[in-house]
Amino acid sequence: MKPKFSTLILLTVITIFLLIPFVISPWYFEILQENFFELQLVLKGELYKQITGYLSLLFVLFEMFLTARKRGRGWKIKIMLPGSMLFWRVLHIFLGVGLLGTTLIHTLGNQGLNFNAVFLWVFFAVTLSALLGVLTETGIVESPRKFFGWMPAKNKVMNEAGVIEREKIASYPFVISKGPLIRNLRKVWLNSHIFLVSIFCTMLLCHIFLAYYYQ
Repeated sequence: MKPKFSTLILLTVITIFLLIPFVISPWYFEILQENFFELQLVLKGELYKQITGYLSLLFVLFEMFLTARKRGRGWKIKIMLPGSMLFWRVLHIFLGVGLLGTTLIHTLGNQGLNFNAVFLWVFFAVTLSALLGVLTETGIVESPRKFFGWMPAKNKVMNEAGVIEREKIASYPFVISKGPLIRNLRKVWLNSHIFLVSIFCTMLLCHIFLAYYYQ
């Protein structure tokens, strides 16, 4: 099972829609307060925050477990989560978008202040770095093109069948084949994603501590 480019486009659109409330929350919070004050009290109440917070934490823990399954080779992990690495990679992507949804439910689109605001934007960066990286990589893999880059039209050399010769293309300085391009892109987006995840996990621990400290 491998996510298609069209599926990843759909997930990207869903992600954009999930991010919109965080942009427009200052406006609809005023409407909520003026017209649905009692509902706002419930949504900002301690019970609601704890339930949705634990739900988001469950998603995070499962995501971390999936990461261990994808990268770990221990037999215990494989017994607990059988299946191919590709399957768990796909599930990891879908759950990442799901985590964005639970975060929206937990925060109601409120960007927060100070630490919470930075924490939220780091989480956005974690989600987008993975989704856009996989989207770009899949687009390249599914593309019928064998080479990518810029090549002056005057330097194109055609064979008798009217196809640009492979050895001629490879000699141009701004042309790269699929394999090296995917590897180079993966070095950028995957390393960035791992770096952001490490920051996110550290800030998550701080967030949990602060949430209970100020109860």
